[in-house]
Amino acid sequence: MHYEESEQFYSDLYDELFPILRSITGPGLRQSYDIFGRYMPLERLSIPTGTALFDWQVPQEWHCDEAYLVGPDGERIADIKRLNLDVVNYSEPVDKILTLEELQPHLYSLPELPEAVPYVTSYYKKRWGFCLSQTRRDELKAGQYRAVIKSKFVDGHLDIEHTLLAGQSKQEVLLSSYLCHPSMANNELSGPLVLLGLYHRIKQWPKRRYSYRFALHPETIGSLGMLHVMQNHFRQNLVSGLVLNCLGGSPRELVFKHSRNDNGLLDKLLYHLSEEGYGHSNIPFTPLSGSDERQYNAPGFQFPVCCVSRSFHTGYKEYHTSLDDKEYMGIKPLLDSIDKLEKIFLAFEQSARFENTHPYGEPNLGSRDLYPTLSFFSEERTRQLDELNHIKMLLCYSDGEHDTIDIARKYNQSVTEFANAISKLEGHALLKMLSPNREE
Repeated sequence: MHYEESEQFYSDLYDELFPILRSITGPGLRQSYDIFGRYMPLERLSIPTGTALFDWQVPQEWHCDEAYLVGPDGERIADIKRLNLDVVNYSEPVDKILTLEELQPHLYSLPELPEAVPYVTSYYKKRWGFCLSQTRRDELKAGQYRAVIKSKFVDGHLDIEHTLLAGQSKQEVLLSSYLCHPSMANNELSGPLVLLGLYHRIKQWPKRRYSYRFALHPETIGSLGMLHVMQNHFRQNLVSGLVLNCLGGSPRELVFKHSRNDNGLLDKLLYHLSEEGYGHSNIPFTPLSGSDERQYNAPGFQFPVCCVSRSFHTGYKEYHTSLDDKEYMGIKPLLDSIDKLEKIFLAFEQSARFENTHPYGEPNLGSRDLYPTLSFFSEERTRQLDELNHIKMLLCYSDGEHDTIDIARKYNQSVTEFANAISKLEGHALLKMLSPNREE
């Protein structure tokens, strides 16, 4: 199967990924990476078990071949071969006979969603358990139950995958999503699938001002691993970042959670585009919920990484349950998310701080064929005058202090309207792009 941006392609790819038993480490995670690796050139970073990641430590890999719960009548009440949410993720091995009373502390269900099987993990404390619907749990009868979990913990690696689309500048945008949950749709697969689509959209651009790094890793421990390996690189090059999370479902608009300091270039652009009618919502940073943006925005880093979602920030009852399925997520919302995010980053490409290289008086535009030569009124003449105005605005305010968003706002225009003028001025070496930290 070759990459193509179609509902059928994404539907088939989803179907291949959904049944895999993933966790924050182990074979299911690597199998999922390998599938994405068919469609984008991923490079693997492997951090050995036991490595200190700031205040955390890379855990042992979890391998689980079989897990089931047999009732008094011989029926399998839970079985990961049927649904891999049925076992508590990272369960320790067990094979024992228990009474129903002894079993109950090892069972997890949701009374408020009686038909849903919950997603439960215990990454950093050894325990075992099974998940089932409240309806099924209420039907359990007294008797002898056999709990079997054939799992093991082995020294291995924390695996992270990434790839870079290089641009004209080393200034970098990080686009990341997590890939560590088992069979859930919106919460698990929507982000990586949209990331794949964005990779191919941005790859097709005729040129890129910025470089774009795409990363897949397990949530939390993966972003900490990424920071462990690349923090110095990010300090020198990271302009902005965006974590992709829960991009399917019924909500129509994207919701952007801003960075901790709310002062990154993407933060600024998102407010500007809202003013220009792009139809997304902006919410402030909070450490109380969210995803990997919490690690990137930690006080020791304070990287300007935002998070985008359709449904996570507003909440949805299917979250972290078996109800988070393909029907809930949908494929069309993923394609729509790709469209909307590409438009954001096309605008981002025009967002930069420039320096006028000929600041002593106005440059001679006529000698560079940047000044209209015919006074006859026409639509083409109007277009040329609009472009000339943009050129004059840029030359006047590209002083190392104002960025293009500042200039656009000053004249009640969208930064996207400056694209042609920026391109022509750069082509004539009249503008020099500066880095956000003011280091040339």
